[in-house]
Amino acid sequence: MEIRIGGIKYIAATDIIKQFGISRQTFWRWRQSGKIPAGYRYRDRRVFYTERELDEIRQYANRIEALQQPYEQQLSLFNNRK
Repeated sequence: MEIRIGGIKYIAATDIIKQFGISRQTFWRWRQSGKIPAGYRYRDRRVFYTERELDEIRQYANRIEALQQPYEQQLSLFNNRK
């Protein structure tokens, strides 16, 4: 659902969740931890985002991170099992 207020287009959080294929819980966890913008609450208590905020969410949702190397030590613990 999209709405326009004052010439600004807002996109519903539910549509963003569907677009990125993430769970509602993941989305709200990102929001609560400040990893994505908080958005705007509309009359019926639904949360909406501007297109600029949608771009920020897209960047966070589509990030890729290198794995850290401490896993090598952990694996050696399991290799010594008898």
